[in-house]
Amino acid sequence: MTRRELLALLAVLGVTGRKALAQALERPEALYELPPYGDYTLLYYADLHGQLRPHYYMEPPNLLAPRPLMGRPGYLAGESFLRYYGLERGSLMAYIGTYLDFPTLARRFGPVGGAARLTALIKAQKEQVGGKALVLDGGDTWTNSGPSLRTRGEAMVDWMNLTGVDHMVYHWEYTLGRARVEELEKKLSAQVLSYNTTDDLFGDPVYPAYAVHPAGRYTLAVIGLTYPYVKVSHPEEFSEGLSFGVREKELQKVVDELRAKGVDAVVLLSHGGLPLDTALAQRVRGIDLILSAHTHDLTPVPLRVGRTFLVAGGSAGKVLVRVDLRLKKGGIASLRARTLPVLESLPEDPAAKALVEEVYRQNPDLLEPIARVESLLYKRDTLYSTLDELACRAIEAAHPEVEVVFSPGTRWGTTLLPGGVLTLDRVLAYTGSTYPEVYLFRMRGERLKATLEDIAANVFAPDPFFQQGGDMSRTYGLTYTLDPDAPSGSRILDVRVRGRPLEPDREYLVAAYGGRLQRAGVLVEGHTPRPVHEYILAFAKKEGRIDLKPRPNVRVLGRNYRIPGGEA
Repeated sequence: MTRRELLALLAVLGVTGRKALAQALERPEALYELPPYGDYTLLYYADLHGQLRPHYYMEPPNLLAPRPLMGRPGYLAGESFLRYYGLERGSLMAYIGTYLDFPTLARRFGPVGGAARLTALIKAQKEQVGGKALVLDGGDTWTNSGPSLRTRGEAMVDWMNLTGVDHMVYHWEYTLGRARVEELEKKLSAQVLSYNTTDDLFGDPVYPAYAVHPAGRYTLAVIGLTYPYVKVSHPEEFSEGLSFGVREKELQKVVDELRAKGVDAVVLLSHGGLPLDTALAQRVRGIDLILSAHTHDLTPVPLRVGRTFLVAGGSAGKVLVRVDLRLKKGGIASLRARTLPVLESLPEDPAAKALVEEVYRQNPDLLEPIARVESLLYKRDTLYSTLDELACRAIEAAHPEVEVVFSPGTRWGTTLLPGGVLTLDRVLAYTGSTYPEVYLFRMRGERLKATLEDIAANVFAPDPFFQQGGDMSRTYGLTYTLDPDAPSGSRILDVRVRGRPLEPDREYLVAAYGGRLQRAGVLVEGHTPRPVHEYILAFAKKEGRIDLKPRPNVRVLGRNYRIPGGEA
């Protein structure tokens, strides 16, 4: 890191004054040695998605919003993100928070994350405040990687235990299946919190709604919010017997109960996503701070909605957020939030490092080279990514008779730089689901369009309470025009399959994975579903190199939709 880059980082992290600058320039690790502030500290990370090793993760080129939500946190990408938070292009926080100049900045600053470094950083920060801290996990930790799949989530629980996590909430954890989740909970030292998870049989709460902690002269409560739409996002059998939901009135009751007990500060540990959490801050009285996860957003500066602070924790192990609270009777007087990048220059925790090495020692095939990467492979975007195109091309190569391929618009994944190497570990970093099978089925044209309309109604709902997760499913072999501002049912225009206008009454041969779309069609007899990563591995091995220039297949009305290196 150059002196200029370090000074830019210092400004973002709030290190000011000649003495502090001189110390940080001499010892870069001083960036993480924050002066004392307030009465209590929260150490927060979110959406790790099973990533145990350092890696690259590029933020989305586009976060298209419904018009009423445009320009708000949760929908800021690239230059708009930099402008909103007052960051400089080319800085470390521009690398952490945007896609701009990503390959250049990735080579300058290196990979991010890694369980061993995150653990060491958490322990060091906790030691700085004399142990007066809670370690909070925002959910989506146990799944979506090679190690998490091979150990059925146990490696992640082992890591959480040795890191000293105090509380967590759930979402993708349920894709391990309810029985496995309950089995892992017996080993988990952290306490799961959820006011909005109930048992279907009697309607009883499954977990404590909150936990209360002493904070010097004050008390602080943490309420947990499970992702409200688990049943919509994933096959129902994974969470059989459980019910979820936003349950806004129930949340208000819990907050009122805590206030009646004299709790001073109320914190919501939420896996609802930043747009939904912003709406909750507007509608539920008495929450002092929301720690937001699910949508993978990052807030370099805390947000304020009414009397509620909001802080989002990023994803993929890229950062640890330290929130220092200055409390008062009945609330938070002020806070200091610092986004601490998990860089490769940070020390590693020996126990966490040994855990990660053991997992990969038992699964050596995860790191075997498969193909050379010659173009930028990334996942996150509202409509399109090169990793999704790789998956779709691999399916098409195996089934050339297929006319349309769908790939799910999940947010998690990784990024591979030109000159890198594709491994099974990196493939599973964005396909590592417990339901990865590729299905072939027939679907009428009118149903294809209706499916796209349903997805668009979810993604572009102007009320966050009706957004039920994810970006638009990606399509291959099918192109269309999107009008995000049109009424529901009228957003998808000019649909074409292989260059020809969609025929409503015609049956098309479709392939899809990672969802339930096959239930809307007629399955092809004789086809045995296989995991999508097997298709990608076979395709990559045959090609020997991966060189995918971006080819977005959606035209967007009323937005400046652009892909770096691709056509407008």
